[in-house]
Amino acid sequence: MAKYTPIEMVKNYHGKICQHSDTYFQRRGKDKKVLCTGKMCNPRNLETNPYDASELARQAKFAQAAAAVKALTSEQKAAYKADWLKQDKYQFLSAFIMHKEYEKLV
Repeated sequence: MAKYTPIEMVKNYHGKICQHSDTYFQRRGKDKKVLCTGKMCNPRNLETNPYDASELARQAKFAQAAAAVKALTSEQKAAYKADWLKQDKYQFLSAFIMHKEYEKLV
């Protein structure tokens, strides 16, 4: 594991940092002031480790929730936004809506 000194643009790193993949940067949070980094390390090989039935069921449920999110009307989204502003757990409106729609399927 290498030791990194953060550059001025990045104040700190969190988690493991490896040397075999590129780092990506993105801004997160309600005000987009949080700069996050990430890496895709050791991707899954589906030929040697295919999905099992429970994973496929979760993927289908997630796809169903994502389709429900896309089908929301602007009034429904506005109602979700009003609820989202009252809570502190989810930083993103899209994550909050996805959580609520996924919760309906469980």
